[in-house]
Amino acid sequence: MKVRKVVIPAAGLGSRFLPATKTVPKELFPLVDRPLIHEVVAEAVASGISDLILVTAQGKSAIEDYFDVDQGLESFLERKGDKEMLERIGKISRMIRVGSVRQKEPLGLGHAVLCAWEFVGEEPFAVMLPDDVFDGPSPCLAQLLAVFSRTGKTVVALEEVPDDQAHKYGIIEGREVEPGLFHLESLVEKPAPGTAPSSLAVTGRYVLVPDVFRLLESQGKGFGGEIQLTDALNSLAGSDTVYGVVFKGIRYDAGDKLGFIKANINYALKDDDLGPRLAQFMADRLSREPE
Repeated sequence: MKVRKVVIPAAGLGSRFLPATKTVPKELFPLVDRPLIHEVVAEAVASGISDLILVTAQGKSAIEDYFDVDQGLESFLERKGDKEMLERIGKISRMIRVGSVRQKEPLGLGHAVLCAWEFVGEEPFAVMLPDDVFDGPSPCLAQLLAVFSRTGKTVVALEEVPDDQAHKYGIIEGREVEPGLFHLESLVEKPAPGTAPSSLAVTGRYVLVPDVFRLLESQGKGFGGEIQLTDALNSLAGSDTVYGVVFKGIRYDAGDKLGFIKANINYALKDDDLGPRLAQFMADRLSREPE
């Protein structure tokens, strides 16, 4: 069955970016000149998915507004004769169909995904975390969908992480069945230091079968007193096949201050106009550093 819908959990408080996130949702922070969530949605569209379910919270209606048609702004740009920007603004609302649901309590990623059950229904779906920005030869989600199209089974994105960082992630135990493709045997959320079963972490892209919803509905709270998606995937791995793909490309954790800055530098350097000027600024700045 074709994956037609993507769930984007965007209900988090963004506490690592306070006080900026007191009034501006973290998902709308700019990645050069477009919001983080725009980059994620563009990845979904490039992967062949255009039906989007936003899981939001109180105070985050601006995210939905961003993907809506703004007649006043478009009329202004048309009168101004700015056809290029008019096309860019209009393209935002035309490239997807958006639905939204509120996560009324901050009960974790698994609970946020569960909130989208009514909208997804009984069909496979993707989950994309807006904190994770992927830059590679092909969209990260497309890499997962290629495996799903062959197998019809749940697929998650994997990344090798240093041992001293494993406690921040869901870590897998599994066996490699093809180069870069793992059959997952178990998963553990944020293992205690020194106890991780491998160095492969689950990152922010998933293609899931609807059985995940029933597991999330029945399971109790896990790490941090939250309903963890990793726990549901661990249960699923015990009854069905779950795959992990070591994606080709680079992931930037834009939910972290340094990761956010790195992502902006990366995308700015690739910009035809900004890139050369930024590279020159960085070279000049480094040359002034004391030895």
